[in-house]
Amino acid sequence: MTIIAPSILAADFARLGEETRAIAEAGADWIHLDVMDGHFVPNISFGPAVVKALRSSTDKVFDVHLMIAPADPYLAAFAEAGADAITVHAEAGPHIHRSLQTIRGLGKRAGVALNPGTPASAIAPLLDMVDLVLVMTVNPGFGGQSFIGSALETVSRVKAMTAGRAIDISVDGGITPETAGPAAQAGATILVAGSAAFRGGPEQYERNVAAIREAADAATGRDGVRC
Repeated sequence: MTIIAPSILAADFARLGEETRAIAEAGADWIHLDVMDGHFVPNISFGPAVVKALRSSTDKVFDVHLMIAPADPYLAAFAEAGADAITVHAEAGPHIHRSLQTIRGLGKRAGVALNPGTPASAIAPLLDMVDLVLVMTVNPGFGGQSFIGSALETVSRVKAMTAGRAIDISVDGGITPETAGPAAQAGATILVAGSAAFRGGPEQYERNVAAIREAADAATGRDGVRC
């Protein structure tokens, strides 16, 4: 099935716990948490304390995406805060293999992310160490950006590289009902949606999530049955 992972970066930060519960109850499969440091990307979001505070809001998978450099000093803190999956950027440091080993050693799913300008070949030596590959379809740092269609070629190449392996492919950035289908067709199994998931307030969340899922399933022939 297609996993829908709303990003709380687009939620109302004044009501973050309530927003997390609401989107989970609306049909989200995972909760995506975008962590930004104002250094690796030009924005600052939140840290392990917020992840820990939200952990009691839902038992959904917490998919923590670290857009920070360096990442290694903070991996244990995010694991202890309640992350189920931790993704680090291939561009964020010279020892990405060590970072992935550390995440696995903490008992978490390990992910590697690629910016739109980074070729899929950058992760070829890392495939034995990852549970998911996240392909950015916007330049990281801000929500609400337009989808970069050329990044779908990277998704297709990652799909070919990971064939036969138990590796999920996540697409993050500009995901809407209009872009969900092409992303899923290219090979994405996880769709991270921010503005499109949280648009219109809690009374619209179920409809928003369903629209993204239906578009992805229609494009791929998946049955849409949630586990």
